[in-house]
Amino acid sequence: MSALLGLSRMIDRINEFVGRNVAWLIFLAVVVSAGNAIVRKVFNQSSNAWLELQWFLFGGAFMLAAAYTLQQNEHIRIDIVYGAFSRRVQHWIDLFGHLFFLMPFVILMCFYFVPYFSLSYRSGEGSPSAGGLVQWPGKLILLVGFLLLAIQGVSEIIKKIAVMRGVIPDPNPPLSLEEIAEQEVAMAEARND
Repeated sequence: MSALLGLSRMIDRINEFVGRNVAWLIFLAVVVSAGNAIVRKVFNQSSNAWLELQWFLFGGAFMLAAAYTLQQNEHIRIDIVYGAFSRRVQHWIDLFGHLFFLMPFVILMCFYFVPYFSLSYRSGEGSPSAGGLVQWPGKLILLVGFLLLAIQGVSEIIKKIAVMRGVIPDPNPPLSLEEIAEQEVAMAEARND
């Protein structure tokens, strides 16, 4: 189990590095969007390439940070139902979801995105819009995003099994309503300072 936990830590470090650094893509998307809007309004000119670049940057931030979101346990779930169960049942639900929903989905997406990207790259596929960008970088972002999500899924399965066996402590222990309220107050105070 220690070798698997070592693999899990390595995957977590990779996805944390990627997730923290792709936040800059949002900033760049905003700069491109603002620049494109200013040029369009001031000079009455527009460019499909700048618009598509904005989409690539935003899509890149979303896709490349998906694995980091899973690692940080910030993904969407139905907390009303999930929170009603004991922590042990929640671990089983998470493990079941990772094994039977997440992993088949990301493996299937990777399987289909390899030829999707490869064909686009080899053909030099261009934009359907006049003056647009080549399309393979966007398709590469999709493939890399799903690959990162797949390896993070493996990491989460390893950690979930280790927690359930008592090998490691629960990285996301349940919080009482009072603890959640205290955290929210502390975050609000930190924002105001």
